[in-house]
Amino acid sequence: MYFFVSSQQSEGAFADSLSSRGLPASGASTVEFFPAELVRHHTAQWRGVQVETIQLIKHEYFAYSFRQPRHLLVAVEQGARYDGETSIEGLPTSTVRNYSNKLIFVPAGRKFSGEQRPRLLTRSICVYIDPRTVAVDPDLDFAQAELEPRLLFEHGGLWQTASKLKGLIGSANPADAMYAEALGGVLAHELLRLDGKASTPKPADRGGLAAWQQKRVLEFMEEHLGEAFSLSALADLVRLSPYHFVRSFKQSFGEPPHRYWTGRRIEHAKELLANPRASITEIAFNVGFSGTSAFSSTFHRLTGLTPTAYRRGLE
Repeated sequence: MYFFVSSQQSEGAFADSLSSRGLPASGASTVEFFPAELVRHHTAQWRGVQVETIQLIKHEYFAYSFRQPRHLLVAVEQGARYDGETSIEGLPTSTVRNYSNKLIFVPAGRKFSGEQRPRLLTRSICVYIDPRTVAVDPDLDFAQAELEPRLLFEHGGLWQTASKLKGLIGSANPADAMYAEALGGVLAHELLRLDGKASTPKPADRGGLAAWQQKRVLEFMEEHLGEAFSLSALADLVRLSPYHFVRSFKQSFGEPPHRYWTGRRIEHAKELLANPRASITEIAFNVGFSGTSAFSSTFHRLTGLTPTAYRRGLE
């Protein structure tokens, strides 16, 4: 027997119905599903942004619920149902049957819920954005912005950014943490623009980082090539917000900090490869990778050679 909530049913009644089936009425830190065992998750978290992939594994009824002081962007890669509904507090309930390749945006504090009998195994990307800590231009007042909820819409920029964040799940490259933080800022900008709330940006400071700021950041990177550190840690060194730091760094060095740092670690790896007694695994750890696979992949992407092939060329 399948249970579906009518659009006229009160939120209190809906909460009671979910509770009676074991699903919390106001969810945990991420979207909560019932039955939980029907869904597989993979997740990664950085400052201000968290990404989670959702994969339904059985064609069985399921329900979900979410309410948090974080914004939620859902990119539905595959979704179709025989019956059911999706709702965001403040919007009409949707009973659209096929919602593949659609986006859902749930502003912080709004209730998001639904239940359905799936026709296709649902596959989605959930991106959680903390408006207080995401790396966005502070002049935009993103934390105070009242964003509008949106249900089953399309937007190329938001979709691409969510997909890029999905690609960083499980990454062993420490530079990808800085990249993910920057992507969180991109999402914040896109959401403001979507609602027409993005103010006209101030003219960019074409001077980039001051000389003392460049020196401090580069010295820190060189001294910590084998360690993981966040975009926020670099920004704090030079007394800038993460957003302004990324913009100024790129103006000064022609590329964003995560790409510059990756390049420097690979250059250091080349020096270490000149020592035939050092193993590839040892070198990978020395330049900040968690294993040889991620190190070899990054090395090959930047040099066109595997570490082993590069070492042979030195002989």
